Amino acid sequence: MDYKNAYEKEKERCAYLADRLSQVEEERDVLQARLDHIHNSAFWKMSKPFRKAIHFFIRQASRVRRVLHPRDLIKKLKYKKRERQASLQFGTASFPDQTIIAAQREAVFPQMIRFSILVPLWNTPEEFLRDMITSVINQTYENWELCLGDGSDEEHSYVGQICQEYAALAGGRIVYRKLARNEGIAGNTNQCYRLATGEYIGLFDHDDILHPCALYEYVKAINETGADFLYCDEATFRDGSPDNLVNMHFKPDYAPDTLRGNNYICHFSVFSRRLLEEDTELFRTSLDGSQDHDMILRLTDRAKKVCHIPRLLYYWRSHEGSVAADIEAKPYAVEAAKRAVADHLEKHGFQNFQISSTRAFPTIFRIRYQVVDNPRISVIIPNRDHREDLKRCIDSIMDRSTYDNYELVIVENGSTSREIKDYYTRLLGYDYDRALEEHKGKVSTDKPYDRGVMESEESGAAGDRVRIVVYDGEFNYSRINNLGVTYATGDYVLLLNNDTQVITFDWMEELLMYAQRQDVGAVGAKLYYGDHTIQHAGVVVGMGAHGTAGHTHYKHNFQDLGYMGRLCYAQNVSAVTGACLMVRKSLYEQVGGLEESLAVSLNDVDFCLRLRELGKLNIFTPFAELYHYESESRGDDLHGENAVRYNEEAARFRERWKTLLDQGDPYYNPNFTLERSDYSLKLPDSVR
Repeated sequence: MDYKNAYEKEKERCAYLADRLSQVEEERDVLQARLDHIHNSAFWKMSKPFRKAIHFFIRQASRVRRVLHPRDLIKKLKYKKRERQASLQFGTASFPDQTIIAAQREAVFPQMIRFSILVPLWNTPEEFLRDMITSVINQTYENWELCLGDGSDEEHSYVGQICQEYAALAGGRIVYRKLARNEGIAGNTNQCYRLATGEYIGLFDHDDILHPCALYEYVKAINETGADFLYCDEATFRDGSPDNLVNMHFKPDYAPDTLRGNNYICHFSVFSRRLLEEDTELFRTSLDGSQDHDMILRLTDRAKKVCHIPRLLYYWRSHEGSVAADIEAKPYAVEAAKRAVADHLEKHGFQNFQISSTRAFPTIFRIRYQVVDNPRISVIIPNRDHREDLKRCIDSIMDRSTYDNYELVIVENGSTSREIKDYYTRLLGYDYDRALEEHKGKVSTDKPYDRGVMESEESGAAGDRVRIVVYDGEFNYSRINNLGVTYATGDYVLLLNNDTQVITFDWMEELLMYAQRQDVGAVGAKLYYGDHTIQHAGVVVGMGAHGTAGHTHYKHNFQDLGYMGRLCYAQNVSAVTGACLMVRKSLYEQVGGLEESLAVSLNDVDFCLRLRELGKLNIFTPFAELYHYESESRGDDLHGENAVRYNEEAARFRERWKTLLDQGDPYYNPNFTLERSDYSLKLPDSVR
């Protein structure tokens, strides 16, 4: 590496940034002086009472409109109706009737698995204890044992009496042990594990409730899939009844990056005891408070088949002092969770990473991985005219990016305006028209649309980091990007629309740290419209009117936490938008780039799904943020010819990915409707 040259370039870059900062500060001072002049004027001071009155009436009128507007009233009524329906659909009304109970109890499976359910007890309130035990006794699948380890103090001796009362009636299926001392959640659960004789172990909190069909659904899944680790959806309830649901957590299928950032699996974890053969204990007592997250990370790593049952089968009681009610009731849990994730990452070979809590919840984490070496990133930007959009995009990259080893590959496709040609001249450092004239006649035999590349010089506005690739042909977003990639010199390709604008300084590092991993395919950013609503936060296949794909949390406010905090941490998704997508160049080439038969739409989703076919994970990170002024360079108006074209491409996409679409998106729970992007529940037509 030429360190002297690199040092000189860094000095020039720092000088450029210092000059830009000085210009911005001067502009700020001018604007502030104008604002001060207005605020200090006699007219401004005299008009203060009038302005306050006007603002008051505007606010009141706005509130009245919100309350009385028929559309909003209808929306609120529909929401309340859906909320009531949800309680009916997923509360005790979802419990089986006598016909179903009889059928499930008579069911015979090839493997009649014995489940050992572990419950650590500590000063459990009588009502909670009886509800918990009764929910196990009422299971429609009856090959279970309930292992109770009691660490309660003498003042709560009734705990043991109640357990022995139920044990006497359970025909040996309830095993109770009074512990010599309270060893905390982890230690008490380990004591329960020593009582277990079943092939599969289930973890159950002493104040929660199981759906009557829980074990039946688990044994059914084991027989159908061979799963050795299983979990289900869960709900939090209050006031003693599963009908009083506080929230419902409908989870994605197994997603390792999602699990690292957030213990979304949690309850009801059931696993083959063979997964524990390497361990001397189920829970590590050093991680008390987050022992479940640690255990789930360890066991899902070893599991051959992790199975998610998309049904609400676990009811988590919210009460004073429970983590379900307030994490501050157990502040040590946050540090324990960080240590659990750190230990997991170290076992996977990661070094020099950072783990920090997010604004969503103290135990939902942002993980910063180390960027290895300093690989070159090729930013591919298709452009036709739109000088102001392109300039804004490139200026934001150069002004805000803290990562320095990148090149800008602009794929010029049919511009006619004088303004953009002058801008190209400025970027290149020499006359664009003259260079373009020299390229005439340089037609590739296999790529008649390829007119070659022009490279910028040191005198260019962006130094020598710009390459302008000339594409001559009808608009085809896939082919344009594929051509740009053939001229890319970087190890990583970053597809970027010309109508984007960088917000976060370390956006390239945030994308790169994931793209460097061998198990990762595409990485996407969080994109906003100009009005600060969300344009992209991951793609769900099958969503939307055309049944192809849609963006989650679409048009939500940029400050929203998202469903269960999903807008606040990196997670696995089926696909990300090509408006800002990073991938290793070798992977891009391995899958053949973007599908050129999908000239405008769905080519990015198709690309991501082909990466998934290779066994790669696609990742959305909310910590790389950009504005996306949405398709000003190409238009997304689905009328006339555009509608015909989109319908053809949508049909082609549905045909190619029919099996996957039929199976459903693994990262999007089937209890959610595909008609909306806001994680609305799929409910009967009568309440829509």
